[in-house]
Amino acid sequence: MQDLYPTRGAAEVVTPRQDPVVWGPSEGFESYEKDGFLTVDQLLADDEVAFYRRELERMIADPAVRADERAIVEPQTRSVRSVFEVHRMSEVFAGLVRDERVVGTARRILGSDVYVHQSRINVKPGFGASGFYWHSDFETWHAEDGLPRMRTVSVSIALTENHDTNGGLMIMPGSHRDFLGCAGATPEDNYKKSLQMQDAGTPSDGALTTMADRHGIRLFTGRAGSATWFDCNCMHGSGDNITPYPRSNVFIVFNSVENAAAEPFAAPVRRPEFIGARDFTPVR
Repeated sequence: MQDLYPTRGAAEVVTPRQDPVVWGPSEGFESYEKDGFLTVDQLLADDEVAFYRRELERMIADPAVRADERAIVEPQTRSVRSVFEVHRMSEVFAGLVRDERVVGTARRILGSDVYVHQSRINVKPGFGASGFYWHSDFETWHAEDGLPRMRTVSVSIALTENHDTNGGLMIMPGSHRDFLGCAGATPEDNYKKSLQMQDAGTPSDGALTTMADRHGIRLFTGRAGSATWFDCNCMHGSGDNITPYPRSNVFIVFNSVENAAAEPFAAPVRRPEFIGARDFTPVR
């Protein structure tokens, strides 16, 4: 299969985007097309937020969940950082994935049926939860999971208020238009380290400075129940949370069934299925 987006070679390389941003009718998605993201002030009502918060809290308090390989803990505090494949571990979150407000939007953006490439809850508790360094998700999903095209969309649904101080999501608007192929080979079992702190597949300081100068940086704040849809190739990240206030969210990645994962383009082996799905069954 032709590699349209080379990465993890000897040097960084910029490749203009070869794919549409919105694969279906663009009406209603003009800002997503332009900036690479779309915000919804209130996707979930207050009672729904409380319902999903209870399930999140139940899961992170469950010793069986904590012992599962799909649970990732903070290196220093050993508190739960993320739990992957939550739509399989929890019928509550499986219901959220099937919610037409969620999966229906993904279908309209991607112009096809979709499956879940990845799902997780990000807990990010207060007093020291570490951030996520700048990266393009597609760079990792292409290099390590084998997604061939940019036909993937993520939604981050806030279950706590997103302040401007508690480690919120940052995106460089318009950065989805160019693919930044990173330098350096992928270590074996890279995922074990990258789920706690990303290293391979991260841009250089110079490249990030150039992109930030060109595109600027948008910080997302908002009430619990708000959501941000963003393109797989957006350059994004988040800072540490040293406030007392947690920033917890549900993160769901939808991929087109017409863009099913193949073999990795720049890694020795596939990542585990709980990180990069190999079940391409459409969400119904």
